[in-house]
Amino acid sequence: QVQLVESGGGLVQAGGSLRLSCAASGDIFSINVMGWYRQAPGKQRELVAAITIGGRTNYADSVKGRFTISRDNAKNTVYLQMNSLKPEDTAVYYCNADVRRKFYFDYVDYWGQGTQVTVSS
Repeated sequence: QVQLVESGGGLVQAGGSLRLSCAASGDIFSINVMGWYRQAPGKQRELVAAITIGGRTNYADSVKGRFTISRDNAKNTVYLQMNSLKPEDTAVYYCNADVRRKFYFDYVDYWGQGTQVTVSS
């Protein structure tokens, strides 16, 4: 099986920074895309940022210039550096990974349990 474990959420004042981490473990052969999604109360889950195994990135317009996604392929870990945080960034942040397990041929989506980010005004 595959597990994604997130860390780094918390409470921060507007204008502050947080760094989220997500480590994937288990019988992993390869991870294609890794990303971060978020879900605020009463809203749908939305993509925040994603990064391919080759390092190509994609960001939601609302976080461009403030958030940076990166990954360490050797550690199967993805990071999200969040700067200039705003109250509207408050949400549960979920890690997502497109994983091919050992002895399998398909890539399957896995999700972390979520970590709360709260930005106070």
